[in-house]
Amino acid sequence: MLNATNLNVPLDREGEEPIYRQLIRHIRMQIESGTLPAGTRLPASRDLARQLNVSRISVVNAYAELRSEGFLSAHAGRGTFVARDGSNGSAPQDKPSSNSSNARVNEAPTTPDRSLREMMRMSRKPGVLSLAQGAPPPEFFPMHGLREALNAVLDRDGAKALMYEMTEGYGPLRHAVRDYVSALGIQCSTDSVLITGGTQQALDMVIQALLSENDILVTENPTYLGMIDIARTRRVQLQGIPMDEDGIRLDMLENFIIDHAPKLLYVMPTFHNPTSHVMPLHRRRQLLNLANDYHVTILEDGVYHELRFEGENIPPLKALDDTGIVIHTSGFTKMMLPGIRIGYVICDSGQYERIVRVKQAADISTPTLNQRAIHMLLERGILAQQLERNNRELKRRRNAALEAAEKYFPPGTRWNTPEGGLYLWIELPKMGPNAAELYFTALEMGVSYAIGSVFYTNVGGSHRIRVNYGAHKPADIEEAFKRLGRAWRELAADYAEMEKSPLL
Repeated sequence: MLNATNLNVPLDREGEEPIYRQLIRHIRMQIESGTLPAGTRLPASRDLARQLNVSRISVVNAYAELRSEGFLSAHAGRGTFVARDGSNGSAPQDKPSSNSSNARVNEAPTTPDRSLREMMRMSRKPGVLSLAQGAPPPEFFPMHGLREALNAVLDRDGAKALMYEMTEGYGPLRHAVRDYVSALGIQCSTDSVLITGGTQQALDMVIQALLSENDILVTENPTYLGMIDIARTRRVQLQGIPMDEDGIRLDMLENFIIDHAPKLLYVMPTFHNPTSHVMPLHRRRQLLNLANDYHVTILEDGVYHELRFEGENIPPLKALDDTGIVIHTSGFTKMMLPGIRIGYVICDSGQYERIVRVKQAADISTPTLNQRAIHMLLERGILAQQLERNNRELKRRRNAALEAAEKYFPPGTRWNTPEGGLYLWIELPKMGPNAAELYFTALEMGVSYAIGSVFYTNVGGSHRIRVNYGAHKPADIEEAFKRLGRAWRELAADYAEMEKSPLL
């Protein structure tokens, strides 16, 4: 039997790789090398956390991930054991060695990190003030207008509103979207508009239409978690290029394009998720020039573009595109109606037909009733009125979040000041618990957030967190930040105490 003191796990506490990831890597390596043979009993999570001077949630997550990969097994009342001996060749044969030329593709998980998904699930417990979600709050929904629109559509169209629609979308809605985006500077025909089941489906369909398995998709790093999920599920190689405050680093992007010739670049230039950065006009033009020079199609995610409450409006990339190299996606989900699932794609004819074929195979058409109701809300001006009210309230909540962060977060914490969108991108002090380690204590205090590392295509963001300041009213925002600051101080004090009396 293995004692806690016999499990040798060297940790780099100053590095960017999260502690739980380091635990996974070291324990897996010891299993595969035969250092930990099958049947070895591992320390209890609480004991190993105490031994290594780390948060218990880091050990719990590492054990959970290793169980899901088949390296460990848990037995009620007995403990956690090594399930197989990596030295005897019993490891899965479809997992290539690290020196394989295809290792990066084949070793990439095909589903999101299960342990992190479990952490997100825990944030939905009663009494927890969740700052983790990526959606507007219910009070932002135009409920009265939507109810009237649904009733009016059913009265007008009857059962026709419940039949299949054309795959391309409800004609009047496509016309309305064409007119809607023209106010943003995007000039297009109705034949360039495809209605989708939300922006997420729009992005997924573009990936399926333009990329094959093992093709390279380039994006900002960090990037939208949903795109990471899509890339993993569709088995495309996702390469993140670092950002600065103006967006993706064009010097590094050009070098990567020269070396690897990717087919597609995914960017969110306005109120980027998770950082809330806005790409300035000059860099947008430089990005378009770069894409045209190397013939790389740009997939633009404009879902937060209209959530601006201060500062100067900057046109979407598609509005600046005179060669057809940009595919624009957006929708009415982040604005106010996430559950209605209406999004759209705007692109040129060659790409359009390929995406329509993917849409046809996926679900035939987006729900007809939802399309007609959104069309009516657009025609009646209800969405525009609601968006204006929502943006005023978002500014109020943003200001409350900035004041609370200044008041309750520990010295050395850094955050951005967004001019729109939903998020604060916060960096915790390096001398203290990282985001994953803090999470469990924060939950016990009744607050949750999105862990920064989940937004990175590789290792990074260990001390970053994303909070949705639009999710709660100012009083609840202050309470949530107060709880979060208290959780950090409590855990930091525990660390300091353990350093005085090390258990290693």
